[in-house]
Amino acid sequence: MPRRNEEALNFMLERRSVSHKTLAAPVPSREDLELILRAGARVPDHKMLEPFRYLVLEDGALNRLADAIHARALELGMDIDQAAKARFSFANAPLSVAVVASLAQTDMIPEVEQTLAVGACCTSVLNAALASGWGANWITGWAAFDEPFLTQHLGLAPGEYVAGFMHMGTARTDPSERKRPDLDAITTWVSA
Repeated sequence: MPRRNEEALNFMLERRSVSHKTLAAPVPSREDLELILRAGARVPDHKMLEPFRYLVLEDGALNRLADAIHARALELGMDIDQAAKARFSFANAPLSVAVVASLAQTDMIPEVEQTLAVGACCTSVLNAALASGWGANWITGWAAFDEPFLTQHLGLAPGEYVAGFMHMGTARTDPSERKRPDLDAITTWVSA
């Protein structure tokens, strides 16, 4: 008979991301963050290609990126409200970990499998932060895929992108509940 980990199951059934708008200092210490990142990297990864890496974005970097993303949004012709919204995502974040998708060029493992491993890493980083008691949220947006912004301001190589900006900090409010999937609507039982 399998040994259930009730605490882990309850966490998975009750977990809720915290709105990035409500995150503030204090943030995880370097030691706390290293534990979160270690847990995040422990995901299914066919042939151990490690198609992901981390950029830890602290306060000064986030302020620099906020200005840069605002300028890039205006350069792309976005209106002032869209530019301000993009800026806020970085300016308001007390700490963020960019999970960079850095897929290996190989015929052995399809790109989709590597992409799924990167997504699993994002989920694991988010859940490890939440399980550690921090508020956390997974953010993307257009800047996560804008190659000029990524290469110039984050030093990413051509072809790399940010699968998620994992904003972390202390939640100023409790996260709100939201509608969850209807298990019957998304499940088909196949017996033969």
